[in-house]
Amino acid sequence: MDAAVTDALDLSDLLVEMTVADAQATFARGVTAEALARAFLARIETYNPRYNALIFLNPHAVDEARAIDARRAAGAAMGPLAGVPVVIKDTMDVAGLPSTAGWHFLCAKAGGTDLIPGTDAPVVARMREAGCVILGKTNVPVLSATGSHASDSWAGPTLNAMAPDHLPGGSSAGTATAVAASLAVLGLAEETGGSIQNPASAQGLVGIKPTFALVPNAGVMPLAGSTRDVVGPIAHCVRDAALTLDALAGYTAADPKTVAGIGRRPKGGYASKLSETALKGKRLGLYGPGWRDRPLSAETKALYERAQGEIAARGATLVSDPFAGSGFAAIGRPVPGLDHYDARGIESVLFDLQAYLQRLGPDAALRTLAEFTAATQAEDPFAKGGVLDWMNDVPSFAACRADPLAPPDLSDFLAARESYLDIFSAVMAEHRLDALVFPQMRDTLPPLHGPETIHETTVSEINIAGLPGVVMPAGTFASGAPFCLIFVGALWSEADLLALAYDYEQATRYRTAPALSA
Repeated sequence: MDAAVTDALDLSDLLVEMTVADAQATFARGVTAEALARAFLARIETYNPRYNALIFLNPHAVDEARAIDARRAAGAAMGPLAGVPVVIKDTMDVAGLPSTAGWHFLCAKAGGTDLIPGTDAPVVARMREAGCVILGKTNVPVLSATGSHASDSWAGPTLNAMAPDHLPGGSSAGTATAVAASLAVLGLAEETGGSIQNPASAQGLVGIKPTFALVPNAGVMPLAGSTRDVVGPIAHCVRDAALTLDALAGYTAADPKTVAGIGRRPKGGYASKLSETALKGKRLGLYGPGWRDRPLSAETKALYERAQGEIAARGATLVSDPFAGSGFAAIGRPVPGLDHYDARGIESVLFDLQAYLQRLGPDAALRTLAEFTAATQAEDPFAKGGVLDWMNDVPSFAACRADPLAPPDLSDFLAARESYLDIFSAVMAEHRLDALVFPQMRDTLPPLHGPETIHETTVSEINIAGLPGVVMPAGTFASGAPFCLIFVGALWSEADLLALAYDYEQATRYRTAPALSA
């Protein structure tokens, strides 16, 4: 098919809810990766001004797509993601593009100083190696400090594509909106405390919060790079998320902690267990006060009960509140004033930030924590009223601030991780559970404007423990906001969780495309 015939207008109807399989079928019909990239860029031009998902476009996207076409034409072996358009969260380094963390101090367009990395973060490099076409970088809140929105970004607020008057989820707000609005097929997100789970759930998408250290996070501006931060995909469907995790996961010398994942990846890849009978015979634990002593709203409870019926109909056995009496719920130490948010592990933020800045390369404008602090001192994020002032309620953080280049005292965090993992393993064994399945949010999304944040069920518990979770759509609240489930399992159990989610997805197919307005 001649490229002139497959221009952006001809392809526009194919882009909505496009999956990896759809993209590959399009290529098989003779459509070029260049034509597909141009079509998505045209869609971004139409819808991004309203939804504000992308903040920087990749000026080389079309050239990169042409290179994929040349390889395909030459008969090179191509993986499933080759030619697929993707977006990258702003905090992940893309060589030549700014990493701003949503903060005007770190953006020349907003009067600050651009941080331009000399190399890609390992996860970005792996997406390139898989043949993805990077369309651009997506919006985040200042320093990724909230899991609810991106409203304080120098680039302005990001809207929820599914429910524009409600919170979009954060801090990977732009990535979720870009995927939900079909401005890309896939997106990379990153989580310290809900930043994959919350935006995926808020916009009715599939998101994988992987086991800590399965996916490298070097080259990603940290909140807790050495203790909690994880990178994972947001996608329209379970299979696409699994294929993306295949590209992302695994050891790299650039991030030594990934040695922990050696031997943990499934031999056939993360899509290898996907089956429409995966739920049959499985035992799944349900949400209750034993996990966290916070009730579900009446509407959430009704939607959750319906989902339980759908899961039971697939042949699974459901176990009510298996953590009752275990002591699990008592481990959390929420920061005062925040909804059950336990910040332990983020004591490492300054130590990790120094390592991140040093990695940027010799030509970066800011290469040390001292230079970073001097450039941003007019708005100390840890001062009273700052976006990270809640860190001062973590007892060991005072010492970290006093000597930020010294290895942080993580004894409280490590004790919490060990306690969570010990009790989790004991409960799973006692009740012979294969996984947990919870509503990801305890109630519907709050409005976009206002003081309320997203009320979730698993943030902090699985972030501190390092456990994996898979978020997926399971219906809609009366407000129009999506209702989602999260499957949670043991360390390194992503393939099993994806299989369970796939079975439920194929049986219910709750994902729907939003009605966008330009």
